[in-house]
Formats: sequence, structure tokens, C-alpha cells
Amino acid sequence: MQKRSIVPIVYILFLMLPIYWLVAMSFKTTNEILSGFSLFPQTFTLENYATIFTDPSWYWGYINSILYVSINTVISIAVALPAAYAFSRYRFLGDKQLFFWLLTNRMAPPAVFALPFFQLYSSIGLFDTHIAVALAHALFNVPLAVWILEGFMRGVPKEIDETAYIDGYSFPRFFVKIFTPLVASGIGVTAFFLFMFSWVELLLSRTLTSVDAKPIAATMTRTVGASGIDWGVLAAAGVLTILPGALVIYFVRNYIAKGFALGRV
Repeated sequence: MQKRSIVPIVYILFLMLPIYWLVAMSFKTTNEILSGFSLFPQTFTLENYATIFTDPSWYWGYINSILYVSINTVISIAVALPAAYAFSRYRFLGDKQLFFWLLTNRMAPPAVFALPFFQLYSSIGLFDTHIAVALAHALFNVPLAVWILEGFMRGVPKEIDETAYIDGYSFPRFFVKIFTPLVASGIGVTAFFLFMFSWVELLLSRTLTSVDAKPIAATMTRTVGASGIDWGVLAAAGVLTILPGALVIYFVRNYIAKGFALGRV
């Protein structure tokens, strides 16, 4: 083994250690976890996963999270695509200020908007719904999507737009059939980041839900019972929480590679 390959291998092992530890804990009982140190489960059990797949409060948390994250991703990309095109192709009064203002929403902590969103959604009957969390996350994800997509669109020559118009393409037809495929890698990268930011966000999703739309992140923070914390179930929930992100990375891996090479990411 060459010396230069030792450092990357050690680094990868260091990164994988917490994941391995989480997976190992998910196959242990809580008593074994608390009893002492062990690299492997001494009493292998699937009861922790069985609890998650049979208890509605657990598996509905995953369903709720996937629902509002998917809605948010679709809404954010649908809004950001024409906005990013406008920023990349046109110059208008206050364009730089408007672009900077969009980014400041991404910079602001979610706690700043938690109370206004809570009062607004409670008054109009959207509290504890999937669309409420999806729209709240759009406040942060739309600016991020615009910022990423604008970098990809700026790299597409304007001559393509002019040629399409000369050939008789209307703008909607040109945008869907010609322009969007040219920035497909940017859309893939954007979808990945939107999904991940919405998936891991806790404060707004917990504040704006109670029962019907409570996400898995909020469910995992409420595992304390009369006997204490059920560490085995919590570890199993953590493993299952990692899987959606891993699946998203797998399906958009080619777009992500192109995006990091060509875009603003």
C-alpha cells in the first residue's frame, strides 16, 4: 500500500466510524448499550426496527417528512427556475439588491421566522399540515435554488436563446424542451441540496406540527419514557433517517458530479 493512500483511507474510516457505531447500536438492546463498551452486538436483535415499522408514531414520522420534503423540493425548483433564468439573462433596476436580499433569507436563522409562521398558519388553518412546513422551508430553499441555478444558467450561451426564437420557438416551449435539459445537472444538484436541507431541518418542522404532520426528526426528540431513553430504537430510527439521503445521492450522483465540476456549488 502506497503511503499517499494511507491518509485518505484513515480519513474515510474516521468518517464511517459514527455511522458504523449507529448501525451497531440499532441491533443492540438498550440494556446492552448502557452496560458497557462492545464493538459488535452481543445479543443481536431486530426488535428496534420492528418497533419503528409497527408503531404508527414512528413510521408516520418518516411518511410525513418525505411528503413535506418532496412538496418543498418541487415548489422550490418550480419557483427558482424562472427566477434564476431572469437573473442570468436580464438586467433590471435593483437586480443585484434583489438577488442579495434573497440570499439574506438563507443566512437568517430559522428561529427568527418560527413565531411569525406559527401565528400565521394557526390563523389561516394551515398549522400541522405538510404544506405549512413545505412553504416555510421554501423561504430558505428558494434563495438557495436560485443561487445555484443562476450559476448554471449563466454558463449557457445566450445565442441558444436567440437561435430558438429565430426558429419559431415560443418561450415556454424553448424553456422546457431546449433550455431545461441543458441545465439538468444543475437541477439535479439543486434538488439534492433542497432535499437535504429540508430533511434535516428541525426547528420549523417541529414548531409548525403537532400530530398529523409531525416529522421523524421531531419524533426522535421525544423518546424519553418512564424507563428512560430507548437508545436502541433511537439508533434504529437514526439509521433509517440516513437512508433517504443516501438514496437521493445514488439517483442524482451523475448530476452532482457534473454540478460540482461545472456549476456554482
